[in-house]
Amino acid sequence: MYLYPLLIVIAASSYGIVSTIIKLAMQSGFSVSQAVTSQFFFGFCIAICIFIFTNRTKLSFNGVKTLIFAGVFTGLTNIFYGLSLNYLPASLAVVLLFQFTWIGMLISCITKRKFPSRIELISLIILVAGTIPAAGLIHVDLSQLPFQGWLWGLAAALCYSLFLFVNGRATTNMNTSNRLVMVSFFALMMAVFFQSPEVIWNGTLFSEGLWIYGLALGLFGLIIPVYLFTIAVPKVGLSMSSILGATELPIAVMVSVILLNENITSLQMGGIVIIILGMSLPTILNRNMLSITKKSTTLGTK
Repeated sequence: MYLYPLLIVIAASSYGIVSTIIKLAMQSGFSVSQAVTSQFFFGFCIAICIFIFTNRTKLSFNGVKTLIFAGVFTGLTNIFYGLSLNYLPASLAVVLLFQFTWIGMLISCITKRKFPSRIELISLIILVAGTIPAAGLIHVDLSQLPFQGWLWGLAAALCYSLFLFVNGRATTNMNTSNRLVMVSFFALMMAVFFQSPEVIWNGTLFSEGLWIYGLALGLFGLIIPVYLFTIAVPKVGLSMSSILGATELPIAVMVSVILLNENITSLQMGGIVIIILGMSLPTILNRNMLSITKKSTTLGTK
C-alpha cells in the first residue's frame, strides 16, 4: 500500500537536490546551460547502462509518441528551472517550481472531468500555506527581482506537471528501463538544440571538471526521478503524486543548508513541518477511513 507513494517521495526528494548542485556548478565557473547539458548527457549514458545490464529484450518503440512528450517535458523542466536560477535566488526558484502541486491537480481535474476530493483540497491548502515560510521568503523584498525569472520558474512548474501527467500514462509492451532510455534520449535532444552541446566535445565536460556535476545531476535530476515516477505515478495517480511530490521543497532547503552553508530559521523549519503534514494528510486519512470501513464490514458480517 505504501510502496508506490514512497517511490514518489524518493523521486521528488531526488529532484530537490538539483538546484543546489546547479548552484555549486555555477560557483565553480560553469553556466547553467553547461550544467544542464552535462546532466542530460550523463543521464542518457546511465540509462543506456541500466538498459544493457537489466534488459534482455530489444529496444522497443511501442508508445514512442508518449515518451517523446515525456522526454521533451523533462528537458524543458530542467532548462526553464535553470533559467530561473539565473535571475532568482535558489529558494524562490524552488518555490515557483513547487507550484506544480496545484497545477498537477488542476490538470488531473480537467482530464478526469471531476473535482479533487475534500482531503486533497485540504492537503493542497496546507502545502501552499507552508511554502512561503519554508523557503524563507517572509520579510524579503521581491519587487526588484527580474520578471523573466518568475516566468521561467512558472514555466518549469507547468512542464513538470505535464511530465508527471504524461508519465502516468501506461505504455504497453515497454518495461521501465526501455522507457528510461527513450525519455532520457529525447531530453538530451532538448539540450542539444537549446543548451550548450559543445561542452561534450570541446573538452569542458571532462578536462575542466564539469563531469562531476553532470554525473550528480544526471543521477538525481533525471535517472532516479524518471525511473521511479515511471513506476509509481500510474499506480498513485496525478493528484496524489503532485501532493507527495511536495517533499521536494523541504529537501531542497535542507540540502542547500548542508552544501551551500545557507542559514535556516525556526520559521523555515515550521514551514517544512507544515509541508510534511500536508503531504502526509491524505495517506493518514485514507488509511483511517479504510480501517473504519473494514471494521464496519466485519461488524456487518457478524
